[in-house]
Amino acid sequence: MADQDLVDADPHAPDNGALPVFRWKQAGRDNLATRRQLRQMGLRPGGQEPVARIECRGGRRFAWLYRIDLAKPKLPMTLAKEAALDRAMAKRQTCPGPCGRRYTHCLPLKTLGSCLECFDGTPADPASYIAPSAKHLLAA
Repeated sequence: MADQDLVDADPHAPDNGALPVFRWKQAGRDNLATRRQLRQMGLRPGGQEPVARIECRGGRRFAWLYRIDLAKPKLPMTLAKEAALDRAMAKRQTCPGPCGRRYTHCLPLKTLGSCLECFDGTPADPASYIAPSAKHLLAA
């Protein structure tokens, strides 16, 4: 029964509905753009399917191409989204070690588990982190 569901299709046949594939810098894409290019224009794909594919490095790297005229404007950043993004970045930028500093870059937490200063004593540039807030031990 499972063999009846199989379809024999030639992937190189011109009428199989496959997307056109362009090589790097050889696509005549007047009305096509990648996601990154759409983002630079302030747009997003908006639910449309890709209409072509651009390849480089012998087909090992590729990007989908979308029609610009069907793209929709990017959704604005809300306060809730901004707060969620800040919390996520704080997890990646804050040292879980004794210093507890939040750096301006992501820390190698998977490999080292802390900042370089806590890991091996390499002093950190004071311009690269935000000092943690002081803890008050006053009774008032």
